This record gives sequence, structure tokens and C-alpha cells, in this order.
Amino acid sequence: MMDHQGAGLPGSIDAVQDMLARSGYVCPRPLATVLFLALRLGRPLFLEGEAGVGKTEIAKALSLATGRRLIRLQCYEGLDAATAVYEWNFAAQMIAIRAAEAAGEADRGQLQHDLFGPDFLIERPLLQAMRPDETGAPILLIDELDRTDEPFEAFLLEALSDFQVTIPELGTITAPEPPVVILTSNRTREVHDALKRRCLYHWVDYPDFDRELEILHARAPEVAEALSRQIVAFVQALRTEDLFKKPGVAETIDWAKCLLALDVIDLSPEVISDTLGAILKYQDDIMKIQGSEAKRLLDEAKSSLETA
Repeated sequence: MMDHQGAGLPGSIDAVQDMLARSGYVCPRPLATVLFLALRLGRPLFLEGEAGVGKTEIAKALSLATGRRLIRLQCYEGLDAATAVYEWNFAAQMIAIRAAEAAGEADRGQLQHDLFGPDFLIERPLLQAMRPDETGAPILLIDELDRTDEPFEAFLLEALSDFQVTIPELGTITAPEPPVVILTSNRTREVHDALKRRCLYHWVDYPDFDRELEILHARAPEVAEALSRQIVAFVQALRTEDLFKKPGVAETIDWAKCLLALDVIDLSPEVISDTLGAILKYQDDIMKIQGSEAKRLLDEAKSSLETA
């Protein structure tokens, strides 16, 4: 069943899960519920969780499943409103000025009007998301919001309240249909409560064994069942260790593909030590796990599979 409020959007929680599954995203029911509500109510969805648990992938899967355009605003320290909304094409403006001077055009008022018109405007993600699209309102992914500064959060609060932005030379531009907004945060710092209140919130945690195995089946179906189970059991055991950075689901999938490329059919301590760089990204973590620790964790993983 499709929602009459938005073409291509699912009309039930089950439909959300089915739709995302067809795009290769295994969505647990609590996450499907909050996503369904965000789509139904037109509210931004704020997803928080450790890096690598699949927050960004939700927006990609939703875009793929609905056929709507995905617009990504990657946040970073120092990002300001002007950079996120628009810029004037300074180089093209200079060329236009010199061409007008060479042609002897004396109407400075008309030239100034033309220089700050649509032909010289470079639209950035927030402005792009306000534009109409024949495939439906776009999916606006504001990724890793915790990397930005508080002034940018305040700007976002205003922009997401009215779904409009103002360009002094052109006026206020309002979205004819609000974009589907998904914000993510790795929680390296707390995002302000005012912005959170504007959104529906969900904490995305590491998946349990069964769901991670289901994800691996969906994203790397060519990996044999026995090896898939060993991979997931080992990664699950690895996450119980005191590591600087625990492996996410993305690392599980990458590791499985690496093992497939090496024609591995059964995990061993030696294979694990040789390929730890696919799942651990800090040398201190690798040094801690390789060798006897890898064997201990593998024994635990295989034991858990035998008793399951």
C-alpha cells in the first residue's frame, strides 16, 4: 500500500521493511516504524549511533527504492550556511564583466542584475533540496552533523522549520514540497536539544547475530553459509573487546568480501591475523587482537555456533 501523501512512499511499517529489503537494507521493525512516521508526518529523522552501523545507508536505500534523488550534505568543522546553500560563480562573473567592458556596454544596473541572477548561481545541497523534482521531493541526507559547529545547527533549525532559504540578491526560496530529511550523528559531541526536538529520533545500534547474518546474506550473498556464520560470530565477539574503534557492519561486509577473494572457506587464527586490517582501522587495536587473542576469540565464536 502506498501513501497518498507521497508517490512512491510506503503506506505501512511492513511496506517500509519490504521496500528497503528490495534495496538490500535489512531494517529492524523499530527503525522501520520511526522511518514510516517520518515519511507520514513529514518530519526530519535524526539517526544517532556508532560509525559503521548503517545510518547513511538508510538514506541511500530509501533513494534507491523510491527512485527519488539523493542529495548529500557532508558536514565538517567550519561548514557555514553560505557553503551549504549557494555560492556565486566568481570566475564566470569576472569573465562577464570583462566581456561587457570590451563590448562597451554601459548599463551598469543591468549588468549587476545579470551578474547576480540564476546564470551565475551555484546551488549547494540545501538549495538543491528546495527545488521541485519530477520524481518527487528529494531525499536530503545531512551526514555526520556532529562534525559541524553550533551556529550551523542554529541555521539548520531555521531552514528545517520552514523548508526555505534566503539569498539576499534573489529573495526567499521555499520548497514546493518539503524534502525527506535524514540527519546522522556519530555522537562525537551532543547535538543541541532544539534541533533534536524538530526531528524524530532513533538510536541505531550494532545488530545482533541474526540480523547481522541477514545483512551479510543480502550484501554478500556469494559467501558460503558456514563462513558467513563464522565471520559474524567472530565480529560479534570482537565487539565485546576494549577497542579504540569497534568494527561496524560495513567492516563485516568488507572482511567477508576480502576472505572470498582469498578463497578462504574456514577461519583460522592465521587468516584472521593476515586480514585484520579489513575490520580494524587502528594499529593499536590490530596489535592487541592478532596472535593468541585472535585464536581465543575464534574459539569462542566457533563454540557459540556449536551451542546455538
